[in-house]
Amino acid sequence: MAELPVVQIGGVRVDGQQPFFVLGPCVIESADFVWDMARRIKAIADPQGLRWVFKASYDKANRSAISSYRGMDCADGCRLLAEIGKEMGVPVTTDVHSVEEVRIAAEFIDLLQIPAFLCRQTDLIIAAGESGRVVNVKKGQFLAPWDVKNIADKLLSVGCHQFLFTERGTTFGYNNLVADMRSLYWMRELGYRVVFDATHSVQRPGGQGLTTGGDGKLAPVLARAAVATGVDGVFIETHIDPSKALSDGPNQIPLADLPALLNQLLRLHAIAHENL
Repeated sequence: MAELPVVQIGGVRVDGQQPFFVLGPCVIESADFVWDMARRIKAIADPQGLRWVFKASYDKANRSAISSYRGMDCADGCRLLAEIGKEMGVPVTTDVHSVEEVRIAAEFIDLLQIPAFLCRQTDLIIAAGESGRVVNVKKGQFLAPWDVKNIADKLLSVGCHQFLFTERGTTFGYNNLVADMRSLYWMRELGYRVVFDATHSVQRPGGQGLTTGGDGKLAPVLARAAVATGVDGVFIETHIDPSKALSDGPNQIPLADLPALLNQLLRLHAIAHENL
């Protein structure tokens, strides 16, 4: 396997010695909501000594229906996340959907996330690569693991060496995804740091007609499998009450279940790396 680079996201070092976690709700439902979530997650993560990044999307730009909740303005959302990150002492991440949004977000956000549906948009990838921020590209549901090399080449062409790829499942028939754990190995074998998105990998895109369905109970199962396989980070969306979430509720892990899961993943990582 190729030697993997160290990726530095603010104060979070991605070096394979300990997994890092991207934790937070799917979307900013309100300022009060996202502040409350950040404080609750910090109270869970810090006592366990986790390396973590706080996540919340300011805008869900690819909702199933026109009536679905989207979020808020890019600048306002990024400014809010930056304030949270400063007070919590953690890096923050959010999705960006256009070159203009990259320019806005780069002023506030530590880790720019490229959504899976946009992972081949060259102008967007180049803009993120030129931003000076770390870039996390979600592998499209339509791509094979080795196809991410073309995305990496776009980032490298503008001098961006601080990037990661996130596996979030592959299209499997209609309204379903499958997570192939071999993908994690193959992308790391190419020399890239890899994150596993446990919650979006259990989505059923558009599976409820006007909304996306999912098998949230399986997210911890896949997270455990990914850590055992070998991964640099785990992406987990969480909510106090997923049944009331304004976006992707069926996939999110109840916040009350998060402490035990994170502890389990840390222990699994230690076991998996005992003789490596």
